Amino acid sequence: MIDKKKHIEEELWFSSVSKEALAKYDKDAAFAAFRQRIVSSQPQPETSVRHLSWLKYAAAIVAVIIVGFFSYKGGQSQLEAALGDIVVEAPQGSRSEMTLPDGTKVWLNAGSRISYSQAFGYSIRLIKLEGEGYFEVAHNERLPFSVESENVRVKVLGTKFNFRDYPTDAEATISLAEGSVAMNSMKHTSPDELLKPGQRAVVNKQTGKIKIGTYEVANAIQWTNGQLIFDGEPLRDIIKDLERCYNVQIIVKNTALYNLHFYGTFVRQEQSLREVLDALAATGKIRYELKDKKITLY
Repeated sequence: MIDKKKHIEEELWFSSVSKEALAKYDKDAAFAAFRQRIVSSQPQPETSVRHLSWLKYAAAIVAVIIVGFFSYKGGQSQLEAALGDIVVEAPQGSRSEMTLPDGTKVWLNAGSRISYSQAFGYSIRLIKLEGEGYFEVAHNERLPFSVESENVRVKVLGTKFNFRDYPTDAEATISLAEGSVAMNSMKHTSPDELLKPGQRAVVNKQTGKIKIGTYEVANAIQWTNGQLIFDGEPLRDIIKDLERCYNVQIIVKNTALYNLHFYGTFVRQEQSLREVLDALAATGKIRYELKDKKITLY
């Protein structure tokens, strides 16, 4: 019977604490010392064996509580790690809109994704971004809000801004609509740069240099309403936007076309890819061939 109870006690112990915490506490030595003190100070007859067994369980329970208390934080971290991050994606040819646990609203452009920990909104407000997202951040002075891409980190309290950093882009951009943000390069050590409403920061990914200037920020966020705006962008960048928005592949036969710049505004829900290509071809600078989801530019 005693062996069985000891087995139950050990099972309770091992299921309640981590291996690291257990290694720091010798339960057998602790119980032996505890029992020795009781026996030496208060001799017991044979009929007290049952009472002693209860004391043994009491000592084990106390030990579990003590170790459990000090390993609480570590256990919390292990649980969060086991659960993993939450990931939200907007596949090619689509957009996504969501509200984060802290009340922040996020729009994701085509081919973009964000991830955040299970503790988001409680002990941290950090978002990791790949692609393009527009953020309307809920104010929380106690927990500043941060967005990180591979190349740029943005820190805010409460504001509205657009953050674009696709892996295939040579530059990352942050366009501020309201509030203020502090930003810096993730790959190059530099002091924080502050943005004011109506400004855009362009980050050279290779050098880490940041260029800030005034900008029509409304153009940077019209994609959240389904609009596709070309504001003098080179064809190289326009091609990437078309591939993401319409989930197609575009091949350029004449590399000199990459340096052409175009202006135009389109509504994705109302205008097809062919209509967009027709508008570009109407300039007389390019020709195209469309077959299934593959476009060739000449």
